[in-house]
Amino acid sequence: QVQLVESGGGLVQAGGSLRLSCAASGRTFSDYAVGWFRQAPGKEREFVAALGRYVSTDYSDSAKGRFFISRDNAKNTVWLQMNSLKPEDTAVYYCAARASGWAGASKESVYAYWGQGTQVTVSS
Repeated sequence: QVQLVESGGGLVQAGGSLRLSCAASGRTFSDYAVGWFRQAPGKEREFVAALGRYVSTDYSDSAKGRFFISRDNAKNTVWLQMNSLKPEDTAVYYCAARASGWAGASKESVYAYWGQGTQVTVSS
């Protein structure tokens, strides 16, 4: 079992930046691949970024070049650096973790553990 707690959300103007954090507790965090997803009002949750146990990364088309996922296993923390934010990035952002594997990293169903989410609002 691993518990995930997101933080760092807030209100930012378009073009600004935010860094989301996901603090993990429980099992050895380095054993887990992690992902970020988001859900905008009235929409389904969608993939944003994923980071494997080692160096593998994956990004949605909307995140590529603007968002960057990283981790520090010693701190049991994953970050999502979000730059050049747009109003359409407004959503609740969720951190997720999976115990093994990399295939299907963009799919919600492969992640067993989820945080409660943090709200990001981008004003125009």
